[in-house]
Amino acid sequence: MTGASAGRGTHNRLKQLRAFCHAARVGSVSAAAELVGLSQPTVSLQIQSLERELDTVLFERRGPKIQLTPEGALLFELAQPLVQGIDALQETFAAQCGRLDRGRLDIAAGESTILYILPEPVRGFAEQYPGIELQLHNVTGRDGLAMVRADEVDLAVGSMLEVPDDIRYIPIVTYRPMLITPLGHPLAEQAEVSLQDIAEHGLILPPRHLSTWRQVDLVFRQQGLSYQVRLEAGGWEVIKKYVTLGLGISIVTEVCLTGEEPLASRPLDQYFPARSYGLVLRRGKFMSATSKRFQALMTELFLARAKRLSKPVPAAGDDSFEDGLLG
Repeated sequence: MTGASAGRGTHNRLKQLRAFCHAARVGSVSAAAELVGLSQPTVSLQIQSLERELDTVLFERRGPKIQLTPEGALLFELAQPLVQGIDALQETFAAQCGRLDRGRLDIAAGESTILYILPEPVRGFAEQYPGIELQLHNVTGRDGLAMVRADEVDLAVGSMLEVPDDIRYIPIVTYRPMLITPLGHPLAEQAEVSLQDIAEHGLILPPRHLSTWRQVDLVFRQQGLSYQVRLEAGGWEVIKKYVTLGLGISIVTEVCLTGEEPLASRPLDQYFPARSYGLVLRRGKFMSATSKRFQALMTELFLARAKRLSKPVPAAGDDSFEDGLLG
């Protein structure tokens, strides 16, 4: 084989593997064709050619949906890092040379994470790398995980309690659970507050399908205590507003408290677990240079903040990247 024909063969193999990996991720040849900017027949032919060359069947075809065979799953595990590494070669090379002057970073996160966690890291990243386009996707936790799995974003930022096998979670910062009450509330005046004390007052909590509600419910049930939810409200800012109006008390994460709210607050570490926030990635995904720089910057910023505030160093994750990402 001549050098030219070998080069063409390598190029064709890369196109085949790229089409195969996209189809494997999204479970559809037509959806993969849209991602790579080719027609569906072209992508089908590339996958069929790859199957002939490898003398194997890579997909089980069931109508419009496809599913990896065991051989296909093995090839996907081998090929995916290679394809991602080649696609990001220019960016990675520039970063290794000390340059990161163009590209794009897509981040999925819930509204509260965007409001409370990301402003400082995003601002710092934008200042250091003005040539990198940043895209924040304001999504629910479930949609954020779907985007991570489909490689529609580089990473997500949120909290994890149960980490699925195909997801990698890198915790960066941890916040304490806090009881918030109106100023002058009886619990604000007590030297110590028990769960029994809290249970005697109406609570304002996020919707039932979110992990915050489930965590509160679990703790009270474990102690054999009944409690009353006076109001369901979505979003920490909304909850804080209605607590200040005297409609109830709430249990929130410290991240949403600035210290300027007309509220009384106290930690509840002895009753509720802390909540960590960090990066959420698809396991096995090639981490681009921009993603690595964002992770390093975010870690550096929150470590510096923890030292300034004399708080514990960030710890491992223990809450969920939940639907709605309330906290």
